[in-house]
Amino acid sequence: MTSSGDTDMRRKRRETGAAPILHRDDPDKDPLVGHVKVTRDDWLNMARDTLVHQGIDAVKILALADRLGVSRSSFYWYFGNRADLLAALLGHWQTRNTAQIVAYCERPAATISGAVCNFFRCFIDPAIFDRRLDFAVRAWARHDTDVRAAMDRADRTRLAALTAMFARHGYAPEDADARARILYFMQLGYHALEVDEPMRTRMSRIAPYLRGFTGVEAEPETITAFLDFARGLDLP
Repeated sequence: MTSSGDTDMRRKRRETGAAPILHRDDPDKDPLVGHVKVTRDDWLNMARDTLVHQGIDAVKILALADRLGVSRSSFYWYFGNRADLLAALLGHWQTRNTAQIVAYCERPAATISGAVCNFFRCFIDPAIFDRRLDFAVRAWARHDTDVRAAMDRADRTRLAALTAMFARHGYAPEDADARARILYFMQLGYHALEVDEPMRTRMSRIAPYLRGFTGVEAEPETITAFLDFARGLDLP
């Protein structure tokens, strides 16, 4: 049986996009056994949390060990050095965010409005796309040329997926490219500006948003399905 406290915790995780940082704090996972106090994912999740809230310079082995409540030596059970951890962190971001956007752009959709709604799902559901992590990696990229190159590749990959999405629905190459850029850069800017509005207000604009991005009127059933999805997230 799930307690009301567990339900509230899961709702809060959906609202913030935050899962428990540590394996031992997650009621959905089996207890750790033996002498294992933390897992590889614990180190990676703690590094992610530190990156998001404090920046890349704070992602240090000793500082992470202190937050995890373990000795520094346990780090080396899972990673060779800090560089290995940072590479894993970057790989996690690529899988967590870029791969998700590509997957949702490639989802079957009967119309372009439905396809754009699939893309929108990434940005209203924190379980699909972690925008805080995305902007933390962008901040990291300002000081690391390799990360900058990875970010540039990710943006190209995301734009290519969006361009292909428009092309599948009959848009000419030049138009598909332009609409993909307008949609993607608008969405990034929306979050970069930290627009503060209730989800109800945001969803009230979905029909004109779709008309602006696609140039056609969205089908009522497409809008209804997307609004039902948004309501199911129980977001503020």
